[in-house]
Amino acid sequence: MTLQERFRKTCSAFSADHTLTGGLWLEIENLYTEKSRHYHTLEHLEHMFRELDAVNASIQNFDLISFSVFYHDAVYNASSKSNEKKSAALAEKRLRQLQLSPASLRQITEQIIATQLHECSDSTDTNYLLDADLSVLGKESAVYQEYTERIRKEYSIYPDFLYRPGRKKVLRHFLDMDRIFKTEEFIRKYEHQARENIRKEWEAL
Repeated sequence: MTLQERFRKTCSAFSADHTLTGGLWLEIENLYTEKSRHYHTLEHLEHMFRELDAVNASIQNFDLISFSVFYHDAVYNASSKSNEKKSAALAEKRLRQLQLSPASLRQITEQIIATQLHECSDSTDTNYLLDADLSVLGKESAVYQEYTERIRKEYSIYPDFLYRPGRKKVLRHFLDMDRIFKTEEFIRKYEHQARENIRKEWEAL
């Protein structure tokens, strides 16, 4: 299933207006294919859905977590610290057109905002979203290396003497966590390798 097909299928549970859902998808596609993006792209969304599909049975509301995936990086500016809040606001504005309930909209916006700090949540679904978002950290070394190179390209506006301290701070934040991942499935699958990858990158900076 393509991302577009997945988005339309998710929307169909709430609206039969294909013109509306088509327009919403086109906006998402345009945002995630901006020239400034190298990691936070449609490929990133595909990766997250592969991870979430594997734990589908443990997710309480797959439709809502799907909307959170689609919109969590909709607004992305490397020089901004409010990307998550702006992405959440965009999601709420757009998805209100699909007649989602206030409770559903609130859950989606809370999930998107949670991707800023990646702290453990009382919501199991939110924890699965966060783990899928960070799963690249626990991939094999070559995949992790490609990820770091793409992130560096997104922050190419910053010279090394500014980028390196900022990146080390982010990496230290993860290393200082009791657990990088929140759910048992992702802890078993990725925690050890993620710490190895992050530690090596931190030492090389």
